[in-house]
Amino acid sequence: MAFMVKHMVGGQLKNLTGGLTEEKPEAEKTDAAAQGMTQEEFEQYKEQLEEEKQEREAEFAQKKAERATVRSHFRDKYRLPKNELDETQIQQAGDDVVLPTELAKMIAEDNQEETHKQSVLGQLSNIQNVDIDQLKDKAQATLEDLKKQTENCSLM
Repeated sequence: MAFMVKHMVGGQLKNLTGGLTEEKPEAEKTDAAAQGMTQEEFEQYKEQLEEEKQEREAEFAQKKAERATVRSHFRDKYRLPKNELDETQIQQAGDDVVLPTELAKMIAEDNQEETHKQSVLGQLSNIQNVDIDQLKDKAQATLEDLKKQTENCSLM
């Protein structure tokens, strides 16, 4: 209510007095004065804000690059098409991109499991109702029989 009265009457009062009272327009006030600081303090404050902003942006870019590295690893693992956006994020972060230690351990374990699964014994263990120890024993017994037969061979 007071605002409306001041707005309606204030302009008319100014006209009656002829603008004798000098008021500083609000645009002339500096930002430092508005914050209640000296100009030097305000400059330091602005510099500090800018530095903090740059640090946050650098940390954010690092996190984005780490996530892109993880995604690209899984794309390689599952033979999915590569994403150019991920590659550019990794390149922008530079060579500082490091996988988290827990994830690196998980990847190493996955790689060991895959190499085991790709081996002959790993493939045999996937077949149901197969006893690997029994197969090993049979293979050794067969080799021993072959050695005995070659020793008894008259041609050799």
